[in-house]
Amino acid sequence: MLQFLVRRLIGACVIIFLIGAFTFFLFYTIPQDFAELSCGRNCTPQNIAVIRENLGLDKPITSQFWEFMAGIVNGRDFTQGHCSAPCLGVSFDTGEFVWDSILDRFPLTLSLTLGGLVIFLFLGLGSGLLAAWKRGTVVDKAVSGASIVLSSFQIYFLGPIVLGIFVYQSGIMDNPKYEPFTENPIAWMVGMIIPWCVMATIFTAQYTRMARSTMIEQLQEEHVRTARAKGMKQRYVFFRYAWRGSLIPIVTILGVDLSALLSGAVVTEFTFDLAGIGRLAVDSSLTKDLPVTMGVMLFGAFFILLLNIVVDLAYAYIDPRVRLS
Repeated sequence: MLQFLVRRLIGACVIIFLIGAFTFFLFYTIPQDFAELSCGRNCTPQNIAVIRENLGLDKPITSQFWEFMAGIVNGRDFTQGHCSAPCLGVSFDTGEFVWDSILDRFPLTLSLTLGGLVIFLFLGLGSGLLAAWKRGTVVDKAVSGASIVLSSFQIYFLGPIVLGIFVYQSGIMDNPKYEPFTENPIAWMVGMIIPWCVMATIFTAQYTRMARSTMIEQLQEEHVRTARAKGMKQRYVFFRYAWRGSLIPIVTILGVDLSALLSGAVVTEFTFDLAGIGRLAVDSSLTKDLPVTMGVMLFGAFFILLLNIVVDLAYAYIDPRVRLS
């Protein structure tokens, strides 16, 4: 187990380094003066020269890249002050430290992800198991049909419909907005309930079909048949033997979805006008804000790699037949 973790962590560091290098040198192929972008419209050549020196843009590209990567570990000094590790640089557009900007946006994205996760896991897995338990019945057909219909929806389609009905026409609810949980838990929940429900509607359909199909497949396994032949109750066999084995493909998809949501739910944030990590990534790309774009990409890559390791560890816990080596 320890050797597995060490190998995966080393591999994750290498991948993050390669992503940082690719993004950095890709942006420098853009024929644009980043100092001029940072200076604004009414800017003199003298101001541009000062900004270029302050941001380190007057140095060779390789030196800038190594300073950026070293700052992640050791921190860096700028005219704005000392940027503590992990330092991802200074925004060309706002002049703020990139890490601080990401931390300001991350609580919203985290709230959006975890709230939707709880809802669609509860509904998706519950309805999927119910359909597998009642296989071939009216309940199974109703759940399967509903999941097929809901899976055809998209957030950018369903979101405006929900807003139009519950916010703009009936006025039952207010526009989605983010309030920190530590300041007002009730306002936090009320402000995020519409995005949670829309996200849950889309993802519930996927997890319902997955839970149903994997559970039915597990019920055909030899060890499940043996348990039935021994006279064990159907409910015990269902939850003791089949349920655990059906979790592996679900955990795989969950790891991918969760890492993508934590990296920035771009469509959801734009649909409901929420300023999270996804919105920050798009805005920085439009303004050619290289440090912010790189910071968000590295931040997202970290979560993707971390959750991949967690998923691999979960395999060994869920299914004893899986061994990490």
